[in-house]
Amino acid sequence: MIKVENLVKEYGKIKAVDDVSFSVEEGEIFGLLGPNGAGKTTIIRILTTILLPTKGRARICGFDVVKDADKVRNMIGVAPQEINLDRELTVYENLMIHGMLHRMKDLKKRADELIRWAGLEGREDTIVEELSGGMKRRLLIARAIMHYPKVLFLDEPTVGLDPQIRRQIWDMIKNLKDEGITIMLTTHYIEEAETLCDRVGILNRGKLIAIGKPEELKERIGRFVVELLNKGKTEYRFFPDRRSASRFVEGLNQDAVIRKVNLEDVFIKITGEKIEE
Repeated sequence: MIKVENLVKEYGKIKAVDDVSFSVEEGEIFGLLGPNGAGKTTIIRILTTILLPTKGRARICGFDVVKDADKVRNMIGVAPQEINLDRELTVYENLMIHGMLHRMKDLKKRADELIRWAGLEGREDTIVEELSGGMKRRLLIARAIMHYPKVLFLDEPTVGLDPQIRRQIWDMIKNLKDEGITIMLTTHYIEEAETLCDRVGILNRGKLIAIGKPEELKERIGRFVVELLNKGKTEYRFFPDRRSASRFVEGLNQDAVIRKVNLEDVFIKITGEKIEE
């Protein structure tokens, strides 16, 4: 469904995206994981025809995002990181206008269906400005799928939300996958990537440094990690099993933490840095 080949985006001497290649299969949830400034949003903007790449190419449903931009836009839905709903219009009006732009015929039926799906019953006539952050985010996703897109792009879909609301959004995303929509999302939340994604690509400073299923990526460095302080700095030691990790800790003369490996550990192992939120 999505094919990215040697994608580059330059701003002067800065490479926001540096020779990135990957593909996303139909019906898959694919996540781009990395710290702020890693190039995640830039890639999304290129794939959604907002930005032109400096080099390389990308296709969605077989259509080139530069040469066939209009066809690509008809195939995709986009929920950006920023809330770009019309704040002076109601929930219902935001959905209806989006449907009109896509020349939909079953506007009212679809809008009513999505209002129920997003848990916004009773809020149809509420202007966006009066909605909570979680409601705005749910409406943003509902609007993105109003026209039945084949591919959905979610840029940091739960940024700034509390854990309870975040999990509600996760349930919505899982539901969309069950309906057969191919989803590509960006996130810097480790738990979000591990919970939702069939595969992830880990980005750092514009480069794709690892790609694969979350469990496969973690297996590459070990199942357990020991955290310990060395001269005021946290060090990470990786082990294939808890027994090996425990033996290592027993030989230390200081306190240490043993826990299961997560995707941030993969990032740390490759780059020596943490994913800062």
